[in-house]
Amino acid sequence: MNFHEYQAKALFAQYGIAVPPGKIANSPDAAVDVAKSLGGKQWMVKAQIHAGGRGKSGGVKFCRSFDEVHAAAKGMLGTRMSTYQSAGRELPVNLVLVTDATDIARELYLSVLVDRDRKAVSFIASKHGGVDIEQVARDTPQDIHTIVVDFVEGLQPYQCRQLGFALELNPKQVGQLTRIMLGLYKLFNEQDLSLVELNPLAVLEDGNLAALDGKVNSDDNAEFRHPDLAAMRDLTQEDQAEATAVQYNLNYVTMGGSIGCMVNGAGLAMATMDVIKLAGGEPANFLDVGGGATKERVTEAFKLITHSDKVKAILVNIFGGIVRCDMIAEGIIAAVKDVGLKIPVVVRLQGTNVKKGRELLANSGLAITPADDLNDAAHKAVAAAAH
Repeated sequence: MNFHEYQAKALFAQYGIAVPPGKIANSPDAAVDVAKSLGGKQWMVKAQIHAGGRGKSGGVKFCRSFDEVHAAAKGMLGTRMSTYQSAGRELPVNLVLVTDATDIARELYLSVLVDRDRKAVSFIASKHGGVDIEQVARDTPQDIHTIVVDFVEGLQPYQCRQLGFALELNPKQVGQLTRIMLGLYKLFNEQDLSLVELNPLAVLEDGNLAALDGKVNSDDNAEFRHPDLAAMRDLTQEDQAEATAVQYNLNYVTMGGSIGCMVNGAGLAMATMDVIKLAGGEPANFLDVGGGATKERVTEAFKLITHSDKVKAILVNIFGGIVRCDMIAEGIIAAVKDVGLKIPVVVRLQGTNVKKGRELLANSGLAITPADDLNDAAHKAVAAAAH
């Protein structure tokens, strides 16, 4: 689950991490009211979408008057915005964040993430923060510093100090960085997060450190432990089909191909997509219906797959273990009738009562083609999608 910048900053503040004062607004007049309440003579107006790179897309504006605040908010609210991090999707701008505009001396980069290669939580930092951090990683990787945290000992203050001096901070700033990192580590673990990014973590003109922007991702598998975080979910920022899948406990990811996939088991789903590619096709989605491939779940899965007019054929790849293949076949037939599918469906079943299941599919009178194995299913699906 992703969070908006204003939500991330609220979490930072709870853990003692300095952030500029600010509030959200849903209209240009409300944005001006926020600026007036903050005081000062300069403000930032920032579009709230689930993507970085907003500044390069016109989603971050520096304002020196209330009229400029009004104009900036008016130009963002109600529009749709895409950035180089939004994967080609245009995201709706329903809110803007209005904050104090602080004087910045330097911009740093700091993040915390689950480092799967090292099987640990790691901090990544650079003395070159801001919108071009990806280019820094490509061009000068020596300026990227990593701290791997021992999962028994936890983050140690000496590690924070070492990183602070590597970032060329003075002793006072090193102390502030240590408190920030210890706070981030506590936040990361207590809230079951998968990524926290401060970019930039700014050195202000007065010498203090503050998080001027923040990105937070949480682990969906721990959502049941954090109803307060779950309540922050903004479904308008998510792919419509993926948001619907969450409601039915289906694991769905939209892709760009023409062959819809419905599989039980994440590993089998990945293998199915690989075999489709080997057969010369392109998968339209990743969809894991889980162990219980019931009629209801299969029906909802078909609806998700066919929401896109790019899908020209569907490959169903089900292993009947807990649920028998004949019962799965009956569910598929009923779901195809309920949804009123007009595109061909290729089904590969394997497991208990597989022979009976294939017979039911072959005799259904519907546009359902049984397959002998996964390779056969993939080639049949690719051929069906081409016609």
